[in-house]
Amino acid sequence: MVAELLKSDFTITGIYALKTWISGQRGISVSNEKLVEIIAPAELARISNLKTPNEVLATVKIPERDFDESIYDDLVLMLSQISDPGNLGTIVRIADWFGIKNIICSPDSVEVYNPKVVQASMGSLFRVKVNYAELKEVLTNLKNNLPVFGAYLEGKNIYRETLPDKGIIIIGNESRGIVENLETFITKKLFIPSFSSGAESLNASVATAIICSEFRRKTN
Repeated sequence: MVAELLKSDFTITGIYALKTWISGQRGISVSNEKLVEIIAPAELARISNLKTPNEVLATVKIPERDFDESIYDDLVLMLSQISDPGNLGTIVRIADWFGIKNIICSPDSVEVYNPKVVQASMGSLFRVKVNYAELKEVLTNLKNNLPVFGAYLEGKNIYRETLPDKGIIIIGNESRGIVENLETFITKKLFIPSFSSGAESLNASVATAIICSEFRRKTN
């Protein structure tokens, strides 16, 4: 993840690494070598919040993010009350895989810089912009006729639908789904059909992966 960080636009304030990590960084440059401090394994263990730290830890400034209408030139993920850190981190990683550059989270979603979210994103957090905003307000102020899709159990079979290359995809809470006050903004409800009589629902991040995959498949 630190290797990914070095290739991003995030501002690094310190890198604390074992000699083995520094010697192995061929082709990766640190813009200011004064930021790098060689430490011993015991020191790394003390400052890391992982039970088994790797070889390096970095401190980074949290960037100030904002968004404008230009983000709607592609698919945008909108996350409603995603509370599980692992799910959010995985969704960020999924967005990165499918080339989705912007995510808008409701304020009551888990914090994107929660250590578990950062870890689960596996470096994708440094490429995908995550903003927090009141989702109803964002949807109310949309200035174009952008389609808004929501994942619902009573929606249209996603495998039979024509899907565009632009739009907003809303993913709801792991157990409660999409909050009711957003339903009026949704132009099409989508459903991932089950081929089993036992499973009642899908994990939020798994559902996101399937939906994003189908959008990209239909438009490419």
